[in-house]
Amino acid sequence: MLLNERGPRTAKPCGMNLRKRIVVGVTGASGSAYALATLSALRRPDLEVHLVVTRQAARTIELETDRSATDFAALADVVHDAGDLGAAISSGSFLHDGMIVIPCSMKSAAAIAYSLNDNLLVRSADVCLKERRKLVLVVRETPLHLGHLRTLSRLAEIGAVILPPIPAMYAFPKTVDDIIAHTVGKALDQFGIEHELFTRWQ
Repeated sequence: MLLNERGPRTAKPCGMNLRKRIVVGVTGASGSAYALATLSALRRPDLEVHLVVTRQAARTIELETDRSATDFAALADVVHDAGDLGAAISSGSFLHDGMIVIPCSMKSAAAIAYSLNDNLLVRSADVCLKERRKLVLVVRETPLHLGHLRTLSRLAEIGAVILPPIPAMYAFPKTVDDIIAHTVGKALDQFGIEHELFTRWQ
């Protein structure tokens, strides 16, 4: 049984869901605001959002924002426990349209790169790669040493999209929210999800 803000529900069998399904993973990297903005942007009737928040992410959310992991969960349709390796999203037979890990810590990136599936977030990302589904990693670390770069190179080679949160100054961002929205919009572009989060280059 899965939980969302409306109480218990069961996952729909494959083939019975007409909405686009997106999995959102949140790790303990700095940048909880990116995850919050992503969940807010995906809260639409034509989308079904599955959320997994790691224990470290829950702590980072409290440190960086005035929100809690519970507030994040309220923005998702289905919330999965990060320790539940038997959850629906851990199986390739559960159909969905891809996964965004935002923000993605280098620890999680390395675990995904080498299939170290010790939590649901990493396992779900690994499933995306093996099933050739879209996996977008918003990796939040700087500066990058050679080990980081080799990890990112391996991820790109096995099919992940590396999408670091880099602002586009051509959009003349005026606030931190503008900068965050640009990265979120670029991530949603990878899934063909229409949005108006930033002004596109003309």
